Amino acid sequence: MNYDEIINIKYPFNLMHKRMDKASRAAIFAPFAALSGHKETLMEVSRLTDKKIDIDDSLKDIINNKLNIINNNIKFYPMISITYFLKDKYKDGGEYLTIKDRVKKIDLYNKLVIMQDKTIIYMQDIIDIDLLTNKI
Repeated sequence: MNYDEIINIKYPFNLMHKRMDKASRAAIFAPFAALSGHKETLMEVSRLTDKKIDIDDSLKDIINNKLNIINNNIKFYPMISITYFLKDKYKDGGEYLTIKDRVKKIDLYNKLVIMQDKTIIYMQDIIDIDLLTNKI
């Protein structure tokens, strides 16, 4: 097909409507994202996670002793600082968190520590506990 015949023909504009400026015309197409979610996916892939540390038996004994002390004094709702591993929902690994709060309950059957702010911590994920209450 040869376009030489139509290349220089003027486009017939409708004089009843004013031409839209380029900025307004570009704004019509701004919400369109061909790769929707691409940026979020890249951010998720680049997010770093920590590996869970395997603790030795002597540290496990220390943590168990502290948990027993806390459980024996649970009626005082002891204030503690606890560091634990929180598994990531989407990737391998997770992160270590430290919170300070009062212990509401220790569930020995399910091996859980339930804090007053309703945070649930698995005992096998605990790497450190500091007792902050003076009553114990």
